[in-house]
Amino acid sequence: MARLSTDEFVAAAEFRSALRSFQRVAEQAARRAGLTPQRHLLLLMIRGASDRSGSSTVTELAGRLQLAQSTVTELVRRAEAVGLIEREGSASDGRVVHLRVSPEGEERLSRTIRELQNEREHLQSAVRNLRGVT
Repeated sequence: MARLSTDEFVAAAEFRSALRSFQRVAEQAARRAGLTPQRHLLLLMIRGASDRSGSSTVTELAGRLQLAQSTVTELVRRAEAVGLIEREGSASDGRVVHLRVSPEGEERLSRTIRELQNEREHLQSAVRNLRGVT
């Protein structure tokens, strides 16, 4: 097994530091917008669905958030209770419920997204630097 270079350790450490900094700043931004960090992530994963629909199911969210479906169900229940998300039945399958971010949730989420622009750019730079290590 080949030894890792000092540059590889430095790049990995800088990436990890940037990732933690982003997470900390994102948690603070979420709180300023009146969201818990968990609700912020929930809203982000719904609104930022990879299919660009702006909606998601509990099963999809469990995969994206890497949480148990029961945990996501409880997060969804609580976010819905405070008016941050809305449920919408599927037109093609009566067993499926799609979740959408409510107008109030969208406004709060948008605040955090705007506030985190510089942090996202810093993290993207850290990812590019990590890729440059051979």
